[in-house]
Amino acid sequence: MSLIDAARRVREAAYAPYSGFKVGAAVRGASGVIYAGCNVENVAYPEGTCAEAGAIAAMVAAGETEIIEVCVVADSARPTPPCGGCRQKLAEFARADTPVLLATVGGEKLATTVAELLPGRFDAGHMGGA
Repeated sequence: MSLIDAARRVREAAYAPYSGFKVGAAVRGASGVIYAGCNVENVAYPEGTCAEAGAIAAMVAAGETEIIEVCVVADSARPTPPCGGCRQKLAEFARADTPVLLATVGGEKLATTVAELLPGRFDAGHMGGA
């Protein structure tokens, strides 16, 4: 299964009864394995989780800590980028040049990178002693 197919498939499982905005994300770990996640809303906003965070959590739970490719799919007019928090989460596990594919269910695509999504990212180098 391709990364975009995994993101499209998991998007269907999203729990979005409040916004109706389902998002699917898939990340490829350094091993080549694909990990997928979908958004999960909660009536007590902002306690839900984003699709990207779910995919990252699945990857880490499987023992991997490096993302080499990302795909996010949403039913929107234009490809939808990750929120600010998810951009930082992606930057935690991906290099600046890691490719990110943003896509709509209608087929529109936008290719970018983690660095383009989060210029000036905060990383371990900013921590005093890390």
